[in-house]
Amino acid sequence: MFQFVKTMFKKDVNPAEVVKKSREDRFMARELINGIFTDFIEFHGDRLCADDKSVIGGIARLKGQPVTVIAIDKGTDINDKLSKRNGSPQPWGYRKAQRLMEQASKFNRPIITFINTPGAFPGKDAEANGQGDAIAQSILESMKLTVPMIAIIYGEGGSGGALALATSDQVWMFENATYSILSPEGFASILWKDAKRADEAAGIMGITPADLLEKKVIDQVIPENHRHEKIFAGMQTKLDEEIREMQALAPDELVANRRARYRAF
Repeated sequence: MFQFVKTMFKKDVNPAEVVKKSREDRFMARELINGIFTDFIEFHGDRLCADDKSVIGGIARLKGQPVTVIAIDKGTDINDKLSKRNGSPQPWGYRKAQRLMEQASKFNRPIITFINTPGAFPGKDAEANGQGDAIAQSILESMKLTVPMIAIIYGEGGSGGALALATSDQVWMFENATYSILSPEGFASILWKDAKRADEAAGIMGITPADLLEKKVIDQVIPENHRHEKIFAGMQTKLDEEIREMQALAPDELVANRRARYRAF
């Protein structure tokens, strides 16, 4: 039977190996959406500027209950990955996500986000159109949502680009995912002026599910295997259980608990 992990299962985990696996196409965004939810309807655009293909969002059903689903997608083939900048959203991607979050709160729909990004796109147009503001507003608005929100990191969880969609009531990680303030290469370049020491950096950054679960930064670890349908069935059941438990709380209590969670850090 599929079981989520609340205690550490691999004390000898190799952080550098986890980083490597987190960057592989082990799970795809649409595969997760189609495997866990039914009746998914995708929405497009931020109603201000454009539609970012790297952010997939819409409404679906989780065991019959309407939910809002938002996922960062790295793409499949090379052309798809290029069009999505390998999962690095631009400001209009975060604004689309923010719009869907606000809509979910208005119609009392729980929110589930799926995150796989090396970070927000650092291009000139993105910066000129308010990349930092879009991320900040997404984090700020997430703290006001009166509906349950669960974030799931299924690959890379890089910096503010990930945090924009992970300021939630609970954060889950796949067994071979990472969650960090920057890449090990970036960390090594800053600390030692040598990006080649990235494996060493990964070992001291504390970016694996093992490290983050111990520090209570995340709440659940999702074990991985080749039977994706089994993983998705387990996630479906666990998401339904956790969401219904949070829905029993008053909206003010839910928001207060979420804010207390992040004040603790």
